[in-house]
Amino acid sequence: MRIVAVVVVAVCFMASCGNDPPDSCFEEADGTFDCTYQDFTNVDLSDRNLRKVDLTGADLTDADLSGAILVGASLRAADLTGADLTGASLSGAHLEGAYLEGAWLKGADLEGANLKGAWLKGAWLEGANLSGANLVGAELYGADLEGANLSGANLSKADLMGAYLGEADLTDANLKGAIANEYTRWPDGFDPKAKGVIFR
Repeated sequence: MRIVAVVVVAVCFMASCGNDPPDSCFEEADGTFDCTYQDFTNVDLSDRNLRKVDLTGADLTDADLSGAILVGASLRAADLTGADLTGASLSGAHLEGAYLEGAWLKGADLEGANLKGAWLKGAWLEGANLSGANLVGAELYGADLEGANLSGANLSKADLMGAYLGEADLTDANLKGAIANEYTRWPDGFDPKAKGVIFR
């Protein structure tokens, strides 16, 4: 019976006929929704309230999450390759080991988010709020962080080779052991070597 119900609501969700949160997920006793390891490729979730949704391991490749509310949501190891998260609210979200290559995060709020080991190669993070975020060991090769707020963020051991950090706020950011190269661009007057950045 449960299997049949899941198939029905999944079809409804893919056709965008449901209400928040995604109709193909199970509601737990605590009011949260289990969407773990589900396939939401190319799905339009823009401006939706996904605050209590567990998207651990979900495939959100090329999904539209612009303006979505994902405060405190779990996106651990989720595949968000090429996803549009422009202006999304992700403060306190769990994105450990998430794949965000080429994702659009312009103006997104990631304050205090956990992005440890996240793959953000070539991601667009202009003007994003990453204050207090955990980016330890994150892959930010070629990422665009122009004007991003990285105050108090932990970027230790992050890969910043080829990343653009022009006009970014790096006040009190931890960059010890972060990796950069000659193509990494820093805010005017910023001394990365004094902050423990390693050049290769």
